[in-house]
Amino acid sequence: MRRLEQEIGVLAHPSDVRDPEAADGLVQAALAAYGRLDGLVLNAGIGRGGTVGDLSLEDWDEVMRTNVTGPLLLLRAAIPHLLEARGAVVAVASVSALRNGTSNAPYATSKAALLQLCRSVAVDYGRQGVRANIVCPSWVRSEMADRRMARFAAEADLRGEGVDGAYEEVTGLLPLGRPGEPREIAETISWLLSPAASYVNGAVLTVDGGATALDPGTLAFDFRVAPRHDEAPGTPR
Repeated sequence: MRRLEQEIGVLAHPSDVRDPEAADGLVQAALAAYGRLDGLVLNAGIGRGGTVGDLSLEDWDEVMRTNVTGPLLLLRAAIPHLLEARGAVVAVASVSALRNGTSNAPYATSKAALLQLCRSVAVDYGRQGVRANIVCPSWVRSEMADRRMARFAAEADLRGEGVDGAYEEVTGLLPLGRPGEPREIAETISWLLSPAASYVNGAVLTVDGGATALDPGTLAFDFRVAPRHDEAPGTPR
């Protein structure tokens, strides 16, 4: 964050969003630097895996405190100032808020809760001029996603293809056939915060390369993915 502060001229204020005093301090630091608060992006998040039957309560609590309680604390600190500025909120959820995968119970539940938390802001404060919207990305190249891809590469024995090979394997079936880039998510957030989105409130925007548009049950009929039934696997076409 300090490097970004120097490179692009932003104010860096590292905080633990799970701490009420830290959340208040973050908002006050922004007000001290800029005099007003026009927008809030709820982007802090962590991931932990597990099924309902085997996840630890410690992991569950950590995910909920970071992904749900943290945004709540920031919203409570920011809303009085967003009301003054008639500002906007964008929450970064995930396609996991809409669809689930295996062993993903804590993360998916937290992102679905974040989605509805942000929609509550849209409903409760819309008449007072505050908009709130949700962005749901799929796989986006990031440090957190890179770590998950590194584990997947080892688990799937991708034979030295590493993180790049893991991204290709995981996102190859998406309609766009690739992971997202951070810039693509940032530009969507920037638009939602801007006056150009002045009538967008309570919306859920999937920025997912087409992941949620795809019916997985149709993939067997896509011969770019699955071999024809009358051909042996690997038959040249």
